[in-house]
Amino acid sequence: MNLEYRQLLKNDFHPHSKVWVYQSSRLLGLNEAFEAEEMINEFISVWKSHGDAVKAAGHLFFGQFVVLIADESQTHVGGCSTDSSARFIKSLEERFKISLFDRNQLAFVVKEKIELLPLSQAPYAFENGFITPETLYFNNLVNTKVQLEENWIIPLKDSWVYTRVGVST
Repeated sequence: MNLEYRQLLKNDFHPHSKVWVYQSSRLLGLNEAFEAEEMINEFISVWKSHGDAVKAAGHLFFGQFVVLIADESQTHVGGCSTDSSARFIKSLEERFKISLFDRNQLAFVVKEKIELLPLSQAPYAFENGFITPETLYFNNLVNTKVQLEENWIIPLKDSWVYTRVGVST
């Protein structure tokens, strides 16, 4: 599975640009992915904060992760502008009949495929070899561009999940 995504990130965004990662409850089909990308591009083209355009980027990575990026070195994003992005994400949920706000589902790369696993099942999956310390984990808690580049897809052993759910050895 090709996990390269960094080359798609814009170089002219400040490293501490704000990032939101929304994980879909399922892989979008090809037609759905094209439509979702169009919707994302339309949203970021009109995203405003207090009347000012937000320098923004949006991506659908791996057909399953919506990533919004706002360069706050230009325009601060908060309050109403954050609410508008949440409403946009809700519109994607409704359009594609998916969940994008469920933080209890964890995503791993298992056998060259993205697999979702409920947080409550992580210890069982670890104990039974479904996931290992080296299994790649999508750390959707990253909140800056530099974190997205360096700490989004990481080995399980380097994540909060490893100790939080008792899967450390």
